[in-house]
Amino acid sequence: MDLRRINFGIEIETVKRTRERVAQAIQSVVGGQVRHIGSPGSFDPWEVTDDHGRVWKVVSDGSLINVPVHLRAEVVSPVLSYEDIPVLQEVVRALRACGAKVDDRCGIHVHVDATAFDGRTLANLAKIVYKQEALILTALGVNETRRRSYSKPVSDDLIAQIERRRPRTRDQLNHIWYGYHNRQPQHYDSTRYHGVNLHNVWYRGTVEFRWFEGTLHAGKVKAYIQLVLAVAAKALNGRAASSRKRSFDPQSARYDFRVFLLHLGLIGDEFKTARKHLIAALPGDSAFKRGRVKPDEQPADKAEPLTEAGPDNPAGQPDWTRQGRARSARAMDGPSQTRPPAFSGDETGGTQGGAS
Repeated sequence: MDLRRINFGIEIETVKRTRERVAQAIQSVVGGQVRHIGSPGSFDPWEVTDDHGRVWKVVSDGSLINVPVHLRAEVVSPVLSYEDIPVLQEVVRALRACGAKVDDRCGIHVHVDATAFDGRTLANLAKIVYKQEALILTALGVNETRRRSYSKPVSDDLIAQIERRRPRTRDQLNHIWYGYHNRQPQHYDSTRYHGVNLHNVWYRGTVEFRWFEGTLHAGKVKAYIQLVLAVAAKALNGRAASSRKRSFDPQSARYDFRVFLLHLGLIGDEFKTARKHLIAALPGDSAFKRGRVKPDEQPADKAEPLTEAGPDNPAGQPDWTRQGRARSARAMDGPSQTRPPAFSGDETGGTQGGAS
């Protein structure tokens, strides 16, 4: 499965502008008509029906408690394709231009179409995330409140149950996820508050990724979408996945996450900006696992030949043979720096991956 063939949707939480004003900003990009639906009253929805007949919604969000109710606006996109990302970026820029803001309670949720997933590939997805979750959460800057309440990590128990029972169907995984066979999932089920929300597979037909802090930076929004599509494609394409959890090493974090992104297929110019945004918050060096060697720590390129006298060198002449053996031994020890594996097309050319 090519990540570009997976449909998605997105929810972007904003503050400081009314829902009507946010709806008008969306209309300025996608065209169509703006309507005030008003019901249900708790959400007070506005809708924008774009020129393609797709409906963009703007609703109230009860979690945005830092501002008055009339200044809470969550944008809910229609089902989008990969080719729609530039339009979405223009919508994000329009939101920013109209004065919408984000605060520390705002978040972004990305939904991925779950149609192609079965129990095995959903289990792959959970294991891929579980293995790299410390890196992912640190790279995305997920705050502690979000980790504890709205975006909990993949649980050890879920992975243990998956490894023990090896689900092949959605029904088998449903029983593992809920602890029983849940035939009628409800919207506000307690299991939904995970960074990777599989509850939505049975409730709405999507996998929901809830990791993301709020932003109106169009380049970051694109990077988040590309990340989750790549993770989904990796799960769909893999026969199996390892669940061996990786420890987090601050010294090599940036290098490790860049290698992870490359293994997900985020290679070359198309994803160059995504890689830039996704590794920006991590410590370390993206090209060297243990950091770059400082100039004063570099070994001398040419050491003086050995000249001490001895049984094998009575005249104390330079012993180029021993010098050569020393160089050979260093070569066998391998290079002092570890670089990422070579991937075709990586880090060359322009910046097609998207602007801010």
